[in-house]
Amino acid sequence: MKSRIYLFAILIVISCSDNYAPKPRGLFKLDLPKKEYQLIKSDCPFSFEAPIYSVLVKKTNECLFDLEFPYQAAKLHITYLDINDNLYENTEQSRDLAYKHNIVADAISEQLYINDSLKVYGLLYDYKGVTATSVQFFLTDSINHFFRGALYFNTEVCDSILPLNNFLKEDVKHLIETFHWKHK
Repeated sequence: MKSRIYLFAILIVISCSDNYAPKPRGLFKLDLPKKEYQLIKSDCPFSFEAPIYSVLVKKTNECLFDLEFPYQAAKLHITYLDINDNLYENTEQSRDLAYKHNIVADAISEQLYINDSLKVYGLLYDYKGVTATSVQFFLTDSINHFFRGALYFNTEVCDSILPLNNFLKEDVKHLIETFHWKHK
């Protein structure tokens, strides 16, 4: 019995030392693909360039799509609507949906897009902080067409996926910059 007590006391003395060194915080390494784009055409009245590492999935017979990024665990939800004297309602609904994240976002910045030659006008909402979405936008010609997109990850946007978030934001901006309305 005494030997067990001595052994236990020795283990306690040996195990207690001041040589503790905290380990650095580890983050996973991202192997991001090379930026290459392809023209996306559909039966809907628009076209744009999307990354080759994305997949366009039609959700319904209407112009509702998901632009999926399978290796990045993200989706860009896309909605197209015809304008029937409801441009104001569509833009306000997009604004309301964008600012629902104002409660948890550290900041929301707005970036205006204007391409007079292609009649593409829009607004990009860029979020800072931990939110469900990292970027939302809408595009319109102000007369016939309204196009909306929202990028979501399969997890909340946090520091560990910030490089991936910034990587996909570039793709969304490229989509906006290459967006065209099809002529009827």
